[in-house]
Amino acid sequence: MTYGELNARADGLASHLASLGVGPETVVAVCLERSFEYVIAALAVWKAGGAYLPIHTARLAARRETILSDSGAQVLIARSIAETQARHLIDVDRDAALLAPGTAKFEPVAASRERLAYVSYTSGTTGTPKGVEITHGNLLNLVFWHRRAFGITAHDRVSHLAGLAFDAAAWELWPHLSAGATVVLVDPEVRTSPELLRNWLVAQHINVAFVPTTLAEPMLATPWPRETALRYLLTGSDTLHRYPAEGLPFQLINNYGPTECAVVATSGVIAAADRQATRPNIGGAVAHTQIHILDEKRRPIAAGEIGEIYIGGTSVGRGYRNQPRLTEERFLPDPFSDRPGARMYRTGDLGRILADGRIAFHGRADGQEKIRGHRVEPDEVAAILKKHPEVCSCAVIGHGDAAGRQLAAYIVPRMGSRPEPAQLRQFLAERVPDYMIPAFFILLESLPINSSGKLDRAALPVPSNQSARAAVAYRAPGSPLEARVAAIVGEVLKMPNMGLDDNFFMLGGHSLLGTQLVLRVRQQFGVDLTLRSLFEAPTPGQLAAAVERLLIARLESMPEDEAASLLAFLEG
Repeated sequence: MTYGELNARADGLASHLASLGVGPETVVAVCLERSFEYVIAALAVWKAGGAYLPIHTARLAARRETILSDSGAQVLIARSIAETQARHLIDVDRDAALLAPGTAKFEPVAASRERLAYVSYTSGTTGTPKGVEITHGNLLNLVFWHRRAFGITAHDRVSHLAGLAFDAAAWELWPHLSAGATVVLVDPEVRTSPELLRNWLVAQHINVAFVPTTLAEPMLATPWPRETALRYLLTGSDTLHRYPAEGLPFQLINNYGPTECAVVATSGVIAAADRQATRPNIGGAVAHTQIHILDEKRRPIAAGEIGEIYIGGTSVGRGYRNQPRLTEERFLPDPFSDRPGARMYRTGDLGRILADGRIAFHGRADGQEKIRGHRVEPDEVAAILKKHPEVCSCAVIGHGDAAGRQLAAYIVPRMGSRPEPAQLRQFLAERVPDYMIPAFFILLESLPINSSGKLDRAALPVPSNQSARAAVAYRAPGSPLEARVAAIVGEVLKMPNMGLDDNFFMLGGHSLLGTQLVLRVRQQFGVDLTLRSLFEAPTPGQLAAAVERLLIARLESMPEDEAASLLAFLEG
C-alpha cells in the first residue's frame, strides 16, 4: 500500500467518523488483526481528531466490552463482531466502502501536544484492566527520539510484529510512517518462531526490527548470514539475560519503559565486548526523559545502590482513564523539575546507576509480574478466578526465572467441589488473554497465612511440570501417528515420553510454544493446523485425532496413487 492510498483511505474513514461525532478527546476502539485496515483505522481516528484504543482480537468478548465501557468508546472498528455495546460498529468487511479511497480530501482536525493520542489498557489489581492515556506530545517525543537515534529515513524497511494491544505496536508504526519508511507487516506464522523470524527479516531486507526479549534471546543464539540489511535489532518488554555473540551483522539495542511513559524510557547498545557476569543493562534515558533512582522516602540514592525507578520528562503520560486516585498515587509531582506542573511516574521497578551512567534493572518492587513480555497483575487473575462458582478463595503468584516465568493459581474449592484444572483454564480463557492464564492450578484445603495475617508465599507448594503430569494416568500412544504427535509435543515442552492424555497447557505450554508446536506438526504432516486447533485439542491424543481427520479429508481429495504413498508414509 502506498502512502497516497493510505492517506486517501484514511480520509474516507475519517469523514465518516467525524459524521458520528468523533473529535478531540473522543476515544475510538480498534479491534483488528495486524492488517492494512488496522493502520488505516488508527490514522483515520487521528485525522478526525480522536484517540484510538487498540483491543486484543482474541475471542474475549467480556473483556472487550469491559474495556469499551470503561473507556467510554462509542465507536468500535472491528471485523466479524456480532454484538457490542458500542453505539456505532464499523465492520471493515461489511462496511468496506467506508475504508475505500474517498473522492474528496478530508481536512484533518489539527492536533496539539496536550490532546489524547491513544489509550492502552494494562492489567489491574482489582480484576479490571486500567487504561493508560498517552498524549500526542508524549508520542511525539518517542517519534523524534527514535528517528534521530536510529537514523530513520524514507529508504528504510522496518518490521511490525508486536501484539497490537501492546504499546510497542505504536513504536513500530508512527516513527517510521512519519519518516516515509516502508513498514512491513510480519506474517502470523513467522512472528513466534526465532528461526523463521530471522529468515523473514533477512529475506525482507529489514533494516530496523523490534523483537520482544523472549524471541530476541534465542534469535541471538542462531547463526546469521554475514550480509544482512538489518542495522538494529531492538528488544525490550522483559529482562534481557543474553549478550550478543561476536560478529553479528547488526547492533543489539536493549530498551526499557512502562506503558505509562510512551513505550521507551531508556535505551542502549548491548555489545558482545561488554559480556560479564551480570545481566545486560537497560541503557540510559532517552531524549527529554529523566531517570531517578530513589529510596523509600523518594530521596536520591548513591550510584551503585538499588532503589526504585521513577521517570520524569516529556514522555510521562496523562494518567489512568477514569481512575483519579490511582493516577495520583503513581503520577507524582516531580521535585527535580523546574517546569510548572511537571510529574514523574513511579514505576515499581528496582534499579541502580552503574559507574558509566547506564542503568541496571533489578526486577519489581511489588507483586506485578512480567509473563512473556506482558505486564500482569496476579491479583487481577485471582479476582476473576474467585468468580468461578466452585472457587472459595485463591492466590496467584509467579514462579520461575524471568525467561520462563509462569503463573501458578492456588485454589481453595467451595465445600463439596473439586474443580478440574482444564475447567478453570477454560473459565479464564473466555475472560483474559492467554498470557494471563496460569500454567498450574493447585488445589489446597486453605491458603497459608503468616503471623501478620498475610499470605505466606514461602509456604505455598512449588509447582512443577512433573507434578502436573503425575496427576494424569499415563496412556501410551497406540499408533504411529499418535507416537509422532506425542514425540513432537515432548520435543517442544522438553519432556520425553508424553502420554496421550497429558495436557499441553497444564504442563507449562503457552501460545508462544503452541505456535512452534503447530508449525512442527504442519511441517511433519502437511495439514492446515492452527493455534486454535491446539486450544481445542490440547492433549497428544486429541491433537493426533485432529491431524487424522485433516489427513483423511486430504486423502479423499487425492488421486489414488498419491493417497497410497501418503498412507505408506504415515504407517511407516
